[in-house]
Amino acid sequence: MSEHILVQREGPVARVVLNRPEKRNAFNGQTIDELMAAFTELSEDQETRVIVLAAEGKTFCAGADLGWMRELAMSGQANNGEGARRMAGLFGLIDECRKPVIARVHGATIGGGTGIVSACDIPVASVNAKFGFSEVRLGLAPAVISPYVVARIGTMAARELFVTGERFTAERAHAIGLINYVEDDEAALDARIDHLVREILQGAPEASVACKDLARTVHTMNLSDAFEKTSALIAQLRSSPEGQEGMMAFLSRRKPQWVPEESGDDA
Repeated sequence: MSEHILVQREGPVARVVLNRPEKRNAFNGQTIDELMAAFTELSEDQETRVIVLAAEGKTFCAGADLGWMRELAMSGQANNGEGARRMAGLFGLIDECRKPVIARVHGATIGGGTGIVSACDIPVASVNAKFGFSEVRLGLAPAVISPYVVARIGTMAARELFVTGERFTAERAHAIGLINYVEDDEAALDARIDHLVREILQGAPEASVACKDLARTVHTMNLSDAFEKTSALIAQLRSSPEGQEGMMAFLSRRKPQWVPEESGDDA
């Protein structure tokens, strides 16, 4: 059975690469299972500190494989519902991954592909990337991706783009908050990602996990709960080995132990 994704490791950086270029990287059950296995493992892997999600071929991801979707629809209510829950679980797993996830986006990114991008922490796109929520034109809705998309682009942009199904450019994706950066070509895209990786590796590994969780969840808390959680968090981190090392390194004008040797002088 061919691999629908590839996992490539280089020290603290893991690359998860969609590998169905002949199907425009559309995902089916096997793709979902392989992605979920990879993100489950990398989320807990002590050596991995940042994940780059990329794709082979000319397209980042054309969304769900329509042949697979049709098979699910015809396979009975139980199988159809389970397939939808598996898709929803994939987006949640990427969103909740303990490690920062950078999306390297090029070419067409449609439907569920845009959902994958929305679940990542730092999506970066080449200027030739195109986006769209085409589900409405197929008699469907961008249902399981909607929590992550709306969190990124807001209600009003989603209300337009969900009901029109129109394609839109990387520039517009950046303007509405779907993409963090747009780069002129693939070389610039890779340079931006390399820069982001270096910046992430300046941070302490466990503090990075805490920072991602904080950014994901604090806006969902009432002020009383936020007061308790954030007070406990900063107290815990201050007294942790990482916190002690970070403060001592700063006071001693040296790099903390977690910064890779080749990371340069921007600590």
